[in-house]
Amino acid sequence: MVEFAGWRMPVRYQGVIDEHRAVRSAAGLFDVSHMGEFRVTGGDAVSFLQYATPNDVVALEIGEVHYTSLLTDRGTYIDDLLVYRLGVEEYLLVVNAANTAKDLGHLRALAAAQFGGAEVEIEDVTDSFALLALQGPNAQSILAGLCDAPLANLGYYRCLRTDVGGREALVSRTGYTGEDGFELYVDPEHACGIWRDLMSAGGGLVAAGLGARDTLRTEAAMALYGHEIDAATNPYEARLAWTIKLKKGEFVGREALVEIKSTGPVRKLIGFEIAGRGIARDACAVLVDGAPAGSVTSGTFSPTLEKAIGMAYVPPTAAKVGREIEVEVRGRRLSAIQVKLPFYKRKNV
Repeated sequence: MVEFAGWRMPVRYQGVIDEHRAVRSAAGLFDVSHMGEFRVTGGDAVSFLQYATPNDVVALEIGEVHYTSLLTDRGTYIDDLLVYRLGVEEYLLVVNAANTAKDLGHLRALAAAQFGGAEVEIEDVTDSFALLALQGPNAQSILAGLCDAPLANLGYYRCLRTDVGGREALVSRTGYTGEDGFELYVDPEHACGIWRDLMSAGGGLVAAGLGARDTLRTEAAMALYGHEIDAATNPYEARLAWTIKLKKGEFVGREALVEIKSTGPVRKLIGFEIAGRGIARDACAVLVDGAPAGSVTSGTFSPTLEKAIGMAYVPPTAAKVGREIEVEVRGRRLSAIQVKLPFYKRKNV
């Protein structure tokens, strides 16, 4: 157990590698109740979120979810988040735990400055939810045994309300592992009962901690705030241009992003594999042709590929699949080769 953003968090149960492989082959259950949640409601909720985020909130149907961000006027990240459309005038925002207070202050200040007098309410409902993530190829069959909802018909990035073991839950087909799976938003009083019911359902399910969550998301090349994205990073260099909808109209950071898209980013996120022994970690220096060119954002040993992998930022001219680079680890320069991201992609996707 470790301290994180005011929470006591499980790093591992039986071991990171075993938990990781269980998620890839069967299923893993994560307690991610540290995530922050905001409810945004009112007649102007959609207009506000359309301005506050760069993705197209207007396009969301009830029961649909999308990935987006909160940006500065410079087009850099305040945070990344999920937006759920739960009703005609009701949205749920899911943000990173360490950024919950910052994000809430930003949204409320933005609403007051740009939407003063408008019909929009932003409520911090973090304490109203526990969040369990059931991930892996067996996730659907495991969850289906505990609820009557037609999970086979629930599309990716869709959500529905149902009972899980007789307890009310908001269930979405989302996750942070690169596998199929579900996230369950439940009353904190029901979380332990649902956890026990799921763990008793079989299907090869194991409890999984933050260590496996990080190795899984790294293999899937999913961005983590404070690593691949931060206040100095924009979506075009982070491989997240698909979340930017410039044609939808004004939103925070749009002017800066138009300029960045026109001139091109000054760096790009790449993936690499270490050629020999050694594991690159965050902030390790990256060298191209012997000269410093960037730094590692995430690095780990991949239990799926059985080799050391990582992501890093380098100049666009140096970003090329197949190109050799070096990574400095504890004073040693390790040879590495750039590879296509993501490192892992499940079949039938």
